[in-house]
Amino acid sequence: MKTIELIVPCYNEEKCISKFYDRVREVFSDMPECTFIITFVDDGSNDNTMDEIKKVEKRADAGKIQYISLSRNFGKESAMYAGLEKSVGDYVAILDADLQHPPELIKDMLDAIENEGYDCASARRVSRKGEPLIKSTLSRAFYHVINHITVIDLVPGSTDYRLMKRKVVEAIVSMAERERFTKGIYAWVGFKNKWVEYTPSKRIAGNTKWSIRGLFRYAYSGFLAFATTPLRIVIYFGMFIVFVAIGYAIYTFLGALHSTGERTGYASIIIIMLFLGGVIITILGMIGEYMARIYMEVKNRPIYFERESNIPDKKE
Repeated sequence: MKTIELIVPCYNEEKCISKFYDRVREVFSDMPECTFIITFVDDGSNDNTMDEIKKVEKRADAGKIQYISLSRNFGKESAMYAGLEKSVGDYVAILDADLQHPPELIKDMLDAIENEGYDCASARRVSRKGEPLIKSTLSRAFYHVINHITVIDLVPGSTDYRLMKRKVVEAIVSMAERERFTKGIYAWVGFKNKWVEYTPSKRIAGNTKWSIRGLFRYAYSGFLAFATTPLRIVIYFGMFIVFVAIGYAIYTFLGALHSTGERTGYASIIIIMLFLGGVIITILGMIGEYMARIYMEVKNRPIYFERESNIPDKKE
């Protein structure tokens, strides 16, 4: 019998835990050929999420509920990595606790892997109904830009929700970078993937943790994690400024030959100094961002710390 392990990152999801477990149990009651494990990763919640997880563990069958409680809020990317690193299932899925990722999709995903020859199956949202216009517009712009300036190809509407074979999980875990962008990692490791389309459900409880500001930071992290194009643009921009400066020098020289009036050149000098100063600061800022990423990586800090867990160490 195949074991499907569900990795569920949680941050202040106390109202969702019990409902999530009941829904998953119902789904797997129609899948007698499989058994399931739910691994909740509490990402430093400041509500009663961890207490709710322990309550569910007590009423579930032995070994069905695992948990990892992180020492603080490391972010969803780190929480997903923690769950994947600790996972032991034959197949592993990542999905949200708020049930906007329908557990029912697992049936279609499993069919794609076992009967159609895919290594993984991923959920792709095909509707943004009910989402603010600015958020959906920015999302479309993000996919358009990142696919043009990076070496990866992200499918619009792609989510973190996917079911994977063990070899895919191991490939993802082997990429132990600190500044993580999981959607990009999914695309970069490759493997044969099938997209399963779905319409997201309404949150069963609580509020979304993704603000416009948070999405901007996430997109920015993705650009820096997989794109060297901005550095090349800086080089081209520097060359463009040199040509502009040469052209302006020729223009000034020709103007001086045909004019007998006095020219101080004060305004031109100030404009050029301000322009070049802004360009230099921008270039240094761009280089500084990449150096900061290098700095964080070479320190080789752990991606997360556990506060408590009921999962046995794999080495034991």
